[in-house]
Amino acid sequence: MKEEQQAVDKLYKSHFGKMVTAMLQFSRDLDLGTAEDLVQDAFYSALSTWTHTGIPDNPAGWVYKVSRNNALNFLKRNRSFKNPFEDEYANDEGAEPNEDPFDDRKMYLLFACAHPRLSSKMQVVITLKYVANLRGESLARALGITVDGIDKVLLRAKNLIRMENIFLKEPTPQQLKTRLPIVHKIIYLIFNEGYRAGSGKDIIREDLCEEGLIMTKSLLDNHICNGDTAALYSLLLFNAARLGARLTMSGELLDLDEQDRTLWDSDLIALGHYYFSQSQVMGEISSYHYEAAIAYLHTHAISFAATDWATITQLYSKLLHGNPNPFISLNYAIALYHDGQKLSAFAVLEGLCKTFLEQYYLLHAALGKLYLLEGEYDKSNFHLNKALSLTSFQAEKDYVKKMLG
Repeated sequence: MKEEQQAVDKLYKSHFGKMVTAMLQFSRDLDLGTAEDLVQDAFYSALSTWTHTGIPDNPAGWVYKVSRNNALNFLKRNRSFKNPFEDEYANDEGAEPNEDPFDDRKMYLLFACAHPRLSSKMQVVITLKYVANLRGESLARALGITVDGIDKVLLRAKNLIRMENIFLKEPTPQQLKTRLPIVHKIIYLIFNEGYRAGSGKDIIREDLCEEGLIMTKSLLDNHICNGDTAALYSLLLFNAARLGARLTMSGELLDLDEQDRTLWDSDLIALGHYYFSQSQVMGEISSYHYEAAIAYLHTHAISFAATDWATITQLYSKLLHGNPNPFISLNYAIALYHDGQKLSAFAVLEGLCKTFLEQYYLLHAALGKLYLLEGEYDKSNFHLNKALSLTSFQAEKDYVKKMLG
């Protein structure tokens, strides 16, 4: 039973959202809530069946076929669907299709969820949930809103899809082009969630980082791209290059100034440099170009002390001018501090305490560290203890405790 439960749990985390989206593409007569229920029932069937028969060779294909059969039965009961090939889909829950149906469809699903009749926030939320399989706290952290806020967005999206009969079908070539900006944003958020996860046992989720890289490269390889795509890819490559140096062998979190730069992946940095150069001749400059330029300066500095903080602060200032964002402001403040503009840095950080970031670990950890460097121990201890209360990750707790002494 334990082995089967683990197999179902693993498959649920990796495929639930994709299967829901596949059901929506299967028939426009299924709304989002119904599709979720049908897939959920298929996973229950998997657990009960596999306990007796063993795990099939293709678990994902097995659950997909049961989900599809559930959908057919639902549609027949409601007399809303007549499948001329229904013998092909005989309700045999033990059958397995020959291949995983999702391997070649993920990018289409990504674009399908970016439907123009949904608001941009709805597009992002349903894509992160049903394509990237992010849940609860991870979704909330990625978007800077509460879990309750995420639930409300999902409910509104489900209602809109049902009431307006929105069909998440594979988009046309022209639709791929017009939906590219929201797809860029979604990939950016997927990678960022992997770089510092919002929930779960691992503070770094390399699977999500890899997912973001693969998705962006797919856009480039299939020529569904522009200068922003190349800039985004270079940004992700620069950041991915540093993943191996962010934790010690024992899992301790390391700041940028503590990292062993010889562990940074020089091949990824070189590839990032190539795409960054390409991005500058492919179109207008965007926020992805500014962020990629900042990441470029970090990865090409021979040491933390040699980092070109003056240029980095200028780039953050330009980035904030066109894209005001509390998370970017946090990084801007840290850059200001290391550029010697300490009063301005603390003014920005204290101002962020009046935003939703006041309930985020990262802000208080940054304030705690910088006040510690300034010898303001009471303020440092206040923010470090606040940070300690706002994280569930042991690596972050240990990092804060080390500063608290």
